[in-house]
Amino acid sequence: MVNVLVLCTGNSARSVLSEAIINRRGEGRFRAFSAGSKPTGKVNPFAIKLLEAKGYETKDFRSKSWDEFVAADAPKMDIVITVCDSAAGETCPIWPGVPVRAHWGFPDPAAVVGSDDEILQAFSDVYDAIDPLIEKLVALDVEEMDGTALKAALEDIAIHA
Repeated sequence: MVNVLVLCTGNSARSVLSEAIINRRGEGRFRAFSAGSKPTGKVNPFAIKLLEAKGYETKDFRSKSWDEFVAADAPKMDIVITVCDSAAGETCPIWPGVPVRAHWGFPDPAAVVGSDDEILQAFSDVYDAIDPLIEKLVALDVEEMDGTALKAALEDIAIHA
């Protein structure tokens, strides 16, 4: 099992969407988690609405601190991906096991102001941008790659998004 931690500042939208997609597309090979440097304390309701519309079970999603993943009993991460520019620029904790790190930046749909339909469309657009990158991630033969090759592959996915 390849453990992936997806980070964003608030852990309410992009990182949660990514977690859901990885767990679905990963088909038992990948297990995803999400967290934030400054979690909002709740998952954005538009993220929940979109995921439910796409057939995801959402009851276990929650906004949580990345501190949960540096604890002694936390799962060891193989990959850590930041999905927002502010989290990418922050000093991250030292992750046990020294996972491969990558940055895939996406606009924050939670920052969109407008009607409910416009906001939901922003969430859908971000989902549609994240999904093909994750499709490429789960197609990688991660178990056979060393850290250097995996980092290069993750960067290549971001460049060719």
